[in-house]
Amino acid sequence: MKNIFRCKCPITSALDVVGDKWSLVVIKQILFEGKSTFKDFTESTEAIATNILSARLKMLETFGIIAKQKLPANKKTNIYTLTPKGLSLVPVLMELTFWSKHEIIEFNPDLNLDEKLDWAEENKEEAYRQITENYNKYKQSLLKANNDE
Repeated sequence: MKNIFRCKCPITSALDVVGDKWSLVVIKQILFEGKSTFKDFTESTEAIATNILSARLKMLETFGIIAKQKLPANKKTNIYTLTPKGLSLVPVLMELTFWSKHEIIEFNPDLNLDEKLDWAEENKEEAYRQITENYNKYKQSLLKANNDE
């Protein structure tokens, strides 16, 4: 794989992987919205262009953040799931959410803030654990359902 990193800085290098406009959106959609197919992503309200979506999915798969599998019942359809490396971004996504809640709300008063967000901010480690555990259960049921078909 071609070296995509601009420098040796850890923050810049992380941004080289997930710092574009769409990568964290795709990860968020998988984690919190249950999106798992290309069609799911294209039908989202964020309206990502298909060529950009294809590129982001491929890049996230290359870096081991997501995994792609074929549906047994439909070999043309891929499902995308988060890997443990992808799930390790839960604290990053949640911290961005907390930051947005405090610092962006004045510019976007219509932010969709979950009623459990205050609890999550006060109990971060437990919230991260629960989010990860819930996703893993969902992923297991998704993969099992697709294998049973």
